[in-house]
Amino acid sequence: MSTSTRFASIRLIAGDLPATVAFYQDVTGVRAAWRTDQFAEIRTDGATLAIAGIATLDLFGTGVAEPAANRTVFVEFLVPDVDAEFDRLKGSLTDLVQEPTTMPWGNRSLLFRDPEGTLVNLFTPQTPEAKARFGIQ
Repeated sequence: MSTSTRFASIRLIAGDLPATVAFYQDVTGVRAAWRTDQFAEIRTDGATLAIAGIATLDLFGTGVAEPAANRTVFVEFLVPDVDAEFDRLKGSLTDLVQEPTTMPWGNRSLLFRDPEGTLVNLFTPQTPEAKARFGIQ
């Protein structure tokens, strides 16, 4: 077994767990694996998004986290064509922050919020430098 640290997942706490899981299934096109009635995982090639209900917080102690309170984290997904994803999702996005826009660092990004208010960024590298960072030809 390797002794190096390995990034495993990002976990979101959701006040409305079924709606949040359904939202991310729609965004990623990946079916969630429900581990319990209060915990689901969406496993993509690059990372795992874990989504848990409020009841799981009791396992960690009082006040450790709170749903719909995060305003600092972006959940980001690299996609082949951000404009095509925008066309696919725009009818179901209820909190669009920014339509696809090319950023100064070379990614074309679409920014919106999930049902709990967490920022979600779908992006496609555009410049040779941005593509190289992600190993894209």
